[in-house]
Amino acid sequence: MTLSQKLAILADAAKYDASCASSGSKVKRKGDGIGSTEGTGICHSYTPDGRCISLLKILLTNYCIYNCKYCINRISSDVKRARFSPEEVVSLTLEFYRRNYIEGLFLSSGIVRNSDYTMEQMVRVAKKLRLEHGFRGYIHLKTIPGAHDDLVTEAGLYADRLSVNIELPTEGDLVQLAPEKKRPVLEQNMSSIKDRIVENRYERKTSKKKPNVYCPAGQSTQMIVGATPTPDRDVLATASSLYREHSLRRVYYSAYSPIQDTHALLPAKAPPLVREHRLYQADWLLRFYGFDHNELTDEKNPSLRLDLDPKTAWAVKNRDFFPVDINRASREALLRVPGFGTRTVAKILGQRTRGAIRWSDLRKMRCDIHRARPFVICADKHPGRLLEGSVLESYLLPQGEQLTLPL
Repeated sequence: MTLSQKLAILADAAKYDASCASSGSKVKRKGDGIGSTEGTGICHSYTPDGRCISLLKILLTNYCIYNCKYCINRISSDVKRARFSPEEVVSLTLEFYRRNYIEGLFLSSGIVRNSDYTMEQMVRVAKKLRLEHGFRGYIHLKTIPGAHDDLVTEAGLYADRLSVNIELPTEGDLVQLAPEKKRPVLEQNMSSIKDRIVENRYERKTSKKKPNVYCPAGQSTQMIVGATPTPDRDVLATASSLYREHSLRRVYYSAYSPIQDTHALLPAKAPPLVREHRLYQADWLLRFYGFDHNELTDEKNPSLRLDLDPKTAWAVKNRDFFPVDINRASREALLRVPGFGTRTVAKILGQRTRGAIRWSDLRKMRCDIHRARPFVICADKHPGRLLEGSVLESYLLPQGEQLTLPL
């Protein structure tokens, strides 16, 4: 099989991994060499500051000894198989970079022989790029479930970001669909990465000869949603726990996609994509807006509303919290207003020190005043009857329309 044939197979096989977005690591690695973690190119992923970057996103191999029922590359799947050598991946990365097609590498893999052998091969790729070829671009390695902690830790010496995919929201889901993967083992790998990052920060503060930053873009994970009946409440509880216990940078949510020879335990249809979208919005509220996952769902309503974004849905359910006086409210209260993002709140806090904010001032801030209107009081505007239940729902969801605006 030629290199281009392998690339066609293994690039296509990598499309199911959503956790490949770059964190936009801006740490400059020591020494001279090619590559950079910044710049522009083919748009494959976005950094938090909005830059588009291009990544070569491939699998080392789609052979796999595991039989995860939701995976197209499981051992029982009848798909065309291919495998790169570490040297081939290094060559591809350098040649694509020199042609200005990419700015970094996202490398994942099926499992051949065993977890440690596969992880060794992936580490070898990153090590060769960094040490032998002076590659300073972005590298994201997806760790192999069950690999020894020493190998996972070594990967962070050369990768900008590591991901340990938790795969499914609950341990029961893993037992049902991916019995070879053990939740405690996956979380142990996460803990090892977190501990090494903390140690590296201390070493860089106290050592005269500062070491390179270890895994500067942190770690991430991915969860498949919709492959089991597990509700959003459990998904968000797992995400919240991972952020708290392992200091993850991102949790990625991937809507289940039916595959060939679908197992009887799996649904025949994919969940609505808007569910994945709502989970990302809820995740944003957990990380940046001070919400707790228990506020977004409850025992009676364990799933997020699909017709309203999570912040607006919370506001509708907690009308007694509103209206908020934007000239007096705390930052925490302002962040709970639908239509107000962190930048809008910062503008409000700055401007009100110079005088009372009026409705025209809010318009100039370019926030979503339609969504904010029922929930705020300013110097010359009061929501009036808009906060009443039936009126509010009618205002937010005109007949035949759905509110799908971003936070």
